Amino acid sequence: MKPKDYFARYSRQVFIDEVGLEGQRKIRDAQVLIVGAGGLGSPVIQYLASAGVGLLGIADFDVVELHNLNRQVIHTEKTVGVSKVKSAVQFVKAINTDVKVEEIEKKLTESNAKEILAPYDIIVDCSDNFTTRYLINDQCVDLEKPLIYGSIQGFSGQVAIFNFKGSKDLRAIFPDPPLEEDIPDCDSLGVLGSLPGIVGSMMAHHTLKIILGLPVPLNQLTLIDTRDWRFQTLEL
Repeated sequence: MKPKDYFARYSRQVFIDEVGLEGQRKIRDAQVLIVGAGGLGSPVIQYLASAGVGLLGIADFDVVELHNLNRQVIHTEKTVGVSKVKSAVQFVKAINTDVKVEEIEKKLTESNAKEILAPYDIIVDCSDNFTTRYLINDQCVDLEKPLIYGSIQGFSGQVAIFNFKGSKDLRAIFPDPPLEEDIPDCDSLGVLGSLPGIVGSMMAHHTLKIILGLPVPLNQLTLIDTRDWRFQTLEL
C-alpha cells in the first residue's frame, strides 16, 4: 500500500494521541494468534484485521454450519460446509489485503500446541471448551506469552488478560478444569447472537492496547451480564 493510502486508511487511529504513526507501525508489525474462528473469533478477527494487524494466525479445525450464522458474523450462507479457517481468510482478504494470514486447520493438542503458539506475540483464546482453554493457558505460561481470554453463554460473558507482565493466569482462578460433561455449552443453552460481538470486541480492544503499550486491566476478571446489563470486575 502506498504511504498516502496507508495513512488515509488508518488515519482515524493515527489521529489518536496515544496511537499516532508509531503506534500504527506497532500494529502493522504485530503477530497475533486467534484460536477459534467462531462466535468470539469472528469479531476479534474482524477488528484486528480492520485495524491493520500485520499477521493473523487463525487456528480452527471445524467447518461452518448453518446454526453458526446467528453469531459467527465473518461467515456466510455461501461458506456453509467450508472450513472456518478458509472462510475467515476470505473475510480478511475482502476487508484488508495487507493483512497476512496463516491458516492453521488443526486441533490444538499437547503435541502441537507449543509449536503453533510459539511464533506469535499475543494469543487470543476464542475456543469453546475447557480442555483447549487450559492447554492454551499452560502453553502461554511456559512460553511467556500474553493471553487474552474470553467466554460466552446465553446472555453472559467473561473477559480477562492473563500472563502479562507477571499477571496471574487461568489456574489462579480455577486450578483445575471442570469435567466437560458438567459444563453446559452453546449447543445446549444457546447464546444470543450479539453477545459474542460485545465480548469479542472487548478482547480485540485489549489486544490492540497491549500492542500499543497502553495500560490494560491486570489480575481482573470482567463478568458481563447483558440480560440485566451489569458489568462486574473481580480482583484476582
